[in-house]
Amino acid sequence: MNESGRLRVLLADDQPLLRMGFRLILEGEDGIEVVGEASDGADAVRQVGLLDPDVVLMDVRMPTLDGIAATRAITGAGARARIIILTTFDLDEYAFAGLQAGASAFLLKDVAPAELVQAVRVVASGDAVVAPRVTQRLLETYVRGSGPVAAPPPPVPRDPLLEELTPRETEMLEAMSEGLSNAEIAHRYFLSEATVKTHVRRILTKLHLRDRVQAVVYAYETGLVTPSNPDY
Repeated sequence: MNESGRLRVLLADDQPLLRMGFRLILEGEDGIEVVGEASDGADAVRQVGLLDPDVVLMDVRMPTLDGIAATRAITGAGARARIIILTTFDLDEYAFAGLQAGASAFLLKDVAPAELVQAVRVVASGDAVVAPRVTQRLLETYVRGSGPVAAPPPPVPRDPLLEELTPRETEMLEAMSEGLSNAEIAHRYFLSEATVKTHVRRILTKLHLRDRVQAVVYAYETGLVTPSNPDY
């Protein structure tokens, strides 16, 4: 966010009409500014370095460099920008690969205008996962090769970093992996939302993760949470 308090958004998609539509929606909102557009992943990486946006809307399929590789390059460089993957299907292996690469959320390209605006604001805040139930369903389908006909996954060695978490923090991470919001976690464990936010920050710090969705991906990939119902 710049000094004026406006959220700075970069649009990365090879379809000019989609970029135009998203620009019109976002720039019609108070406090949001579209600072640039990129037609391929390589240009998106370059513009993130130049423009320092708060949020990048990143198509998964683009020429020169796809959205997954671009996401990996941006997060690997330590950029503060949060990335929202744009995809056509809700259960899309490319969307899951984007989350693995460091994206904070994913959206369908036919998202309603109000949901697009909310997603940008939520992801910029770092407080929640966009469409948590859908994100959970995506993870349950793709993490560790699970699926309706997949064989049971092999045991995963316990990550030593998990030992750094307190029992309460482990509970918080498991609840986050269910797609629960801070308010829902607070209600379940009879805590204040401020206390939950403190736990979440400590979890992210201890596990060296960027945000909540990365914590959820981590929980599934390390076996802390086991995919149970891919048809959820």
